[in-house]
Amino acid sequence: MFFFGIEHEVAFLNQAGKFADFSETKYAEFNQIVERLPTYPNDYSQLRVGDAGIKKKRWYIEGFERFADSDKVIDCLPKGIEIRTTIHSQIQGAIDELTESFNLLREVAADYGFTPVLASFNPYKTIFEPNPPLNDYEIQQLQSYPDEHTANIYMVTYGPDLNISIADLSVEKLIDIGRKLTYYSPYIVPFSYSAPFYNGNLWDGLSVRTFVRTGKRPATLVFVEKAEQLITSVPSLTKVARIPAEVGRIEFKAFDSCDDFSLYAALLALLKGLVLDESLTGRATIPDAELHQVSAKQGFSNAEIFDNANKILQAAAAALKNDSDINFLTPLKNILESGETKAQELIKQYQRFNSIEAVLKQTYLK
Repeated sequence: MFFFGIEHEVAFLNQAGKFADFSETKYAEFNQIVERLPTYPNDYSQLRVGDAGIKKKRWYIEGFERFADSDKVIDCLPKGIEIRTTIHSQIQGAIDELTESFNLLREVAADYGFTPVLASFNPYKTIFEPNPPLNDYEIQQLQSYPDEHTANIYMVTYGPDLNISIADLSVEKLIDIGRKLTYYSPYIVPFSYSAPFYNGNLWDGLSVRTFVRTGKRPATLVFVEKAEQLITSVPSLTKVARIPAEVGRIEFKAFDSCDDFSLYAALLALLKGLVLDESLTGRATIPDAELHQVSAKQGFSNAEIFDNANKILQAAAAALKNDSDINFLTPLKNILESGETKAQELIKQYQRFNSIEAVLKQTYLK
């Protein structure tokens, strides 16, 4: 029995047509949008609210929380709005809910002059530097959690968490799947590449996000029930579940953002196929940063990346053989055959318009 969920970060252009990041946007500007979106009380068993109370809905402001010299949150520097779905037993159910939530968000955001745009890396800011600088309490908090040292990365990156869980798997098997997905990550992430802009210009590759984050941030995160089940690694492969619904969840975090949600269906089906597959033997506890960087620059034009992606896709299809979810894999086959990812499409549009904003306005049009 499989279960699926999606967390999707949305970036925006503001009324002036500027990229609405932490340097251009106040928390209150995004909060007025979230305030108008509905609350579903039955979600709380599945969706974590969090300590600061920011995550009360299916939509919440993604950002960097600032603290006084205590655990009291005094501000949140925003990078965008995240949508998360509830847990579904079918891939299509998660896609349908994400689509509905996105359309609601777009509708309300328009009233305040915000337009959703596809971004997997901030096209203008290369790094996040807190202003004012971190106080002693904040530094101490960040030092307590190794993965939080990378706030300078996650505040300029946007991407989905594709969540998949399987009933009644042992912790050993869950961690093994997490290590498998981590190993094969550099070969499958190019299907989603959509980050060809850097520091206001075209980058010389397909995914700045993958190039910058991998090795410092996890490719896969496995949620276990108890602290003694954790395995030590930096970045983390395992994390203690914060609510019961997270126990046994495998969260794949390395894909770029997609503005065509049918691609998320394809990627979830691929992950499902990889979970079921027993032919692929590669395992890694931490992502191979160097191989991800080759992948980020060259994508499927690199023979090793292409050949392994093809092999993985075939293995996933074989594992799904009699499962109707095999049909979701078709867009991935098309991408491999054409060699064209979203990043190449964005690059071509930039060469035509010579404007990042003009390119971004062409996203999410379907």
